[in-house]
Amino acid sequence: MANLEALLVNAKYSIHDVMACIDRNVQGIALVVDTEQRLIGTITDGDIRRAILAGISLDRPVAELLARKANSIYSSPITAPVNTQRSKLLAMMQEHSVRQIPLLDAQGRVVDMVTLGELLPEQMLPIQAVIMAGGFGTRLHPLTEEIPKPMLPVGDKPLLEHTIEQLQRVGIQQVNITTHYHSEKIIEHFGDGQAFGVNINYVSEEQPLGTAGALGLMQEPSEPLLVINGDILTRVDFRAMLAFHHKHKADLTVGVRQYALQVPYGVLECEGTYVQQLREKPTYQFLVNAGIYLLEPTVYHYIPREQRLDMPELIALLLADRRPVVSFPIVEYWLDIGQHIDYQQAQEDMRNGKI
Repeated sequence: MANLEALLVNAKYSIHDVMACIDRNVQGIALVVDTEQRLIGTITDGDIRRAILAGISLDRPVAELLARKANSIYSSPITAPVNTQRSKLLAMMQEHSVRQIPLLDAQGRVVDMVTLGELLPEQMLPIQAVIMAGGFGTRLHPLTEEIPKPMLPVGDKPLLEHTIEQLQRVGIQQVNITTHYHSEKIIEHFGDGQAFGVNINYVSEEQPLGTAGALGLMQEPSEPLLVINGDILTRVDFRAMLAFHHKHKADLTVGVRQYALQVPYGVLECEGTYVQQLREKPTYQFLVNAGIYLLEPTVYHYIPREQRLDMPELIALLLADRRPVVSFPIVEYWLDIGQHIDYQQAQEDMRNGKI
C-alpha cells in the first residue's frame, strides 16, 4: 500500500513544492488531486526536468505544468481501477513506458499507487561508477587536515559511504575511487568493497590530475561511465539519468542544478544613453554544474594519459568537435559540500531526515 500522504499535492502548489514532494517520496511522481482526492493529473520528475530546461520558474504554480502537458503526448495520466491484476498493470506500464500507475476507485479518487519496482525486481545497471576522492579539501580546514573530505562524517557514516550505498542500491556493482590525499584512510575503511556490497578498485593519483584527468589512469570501459565528485551528497535517480543519456544519444551527460541569483539593485536596460526598462531587484536563473556525469567510452579518446584535465576542459574539447553533450536537471536532493556552511547543512539535513 502506497503512502498516499507523501504523494498527493494540489494544483495551487508551486513547482518547487512539488519537486520537494517527489524528492521526499522517492517514487519519481506526485499526484495532483482536488479536495475530494480525485485525480486531476500527475507530475513526474521528467516533467520537472523538462520545465527546468524550458526555463520555467520553479515558483510558478504546478497548474501551469498540467496545462503544458494538456497539449503533449503526456496529456492524460495512465491510471487503473483499484484491484487491477498485477499482470495487467505490468503490461500497461510496458505499453505506455511509465514507472507508476495510480489506482482509482469508481469516483476517480486515488486509493493506491503501484510502481514498476513493485512488479519487477530492479535490474543491475550495466555501468561502472567513478568517485573522485583525491582532492585536498582545503576550504574545509581544519576538518580535513588529517582526513580526506569524502571521509568526513555525515550523520553516523562518512560522506563517501553514503554515495557507495546509493550506487549499490541502484545496482551498480563496480566502483572505482580515485585517491591522492590521505588515500590510506579511504582504503582502510572500504577495503575491497565486499562489506558494502560492491567491488572497489582504487585509482591512485601520484599527482593531482583534475576532475577528469584521473580517468586516463583507468582502462577504457565498454559501457557508459558514471563519474561523481567525492564531495557530493545527493539522491539523484541514476536510472533516470542513464535513460535520459541514452534517449538523447549523448557522448556526455552533465548533471545540472537550477541556481537563482537575485540582484540586490534595480537593473537598467539601456540603448545608448536612453533607458529602455528598469527591473527592480530581478532574479536570474542559471543551470550550474552539479558534479555528476555520464560518459560514453568514446569520450576516453579525448582524455590524455597522466596529464591534468578538468571536466570543463573535457566538455570544451567535445563541443569543439561537435560531439553531443546534454544537460540533465537534478530535481532530487543535492548538496555540494565544499565549505563549512555546506557541511553544517548536510548534518542538519541528516537530522531532519532529508537524506
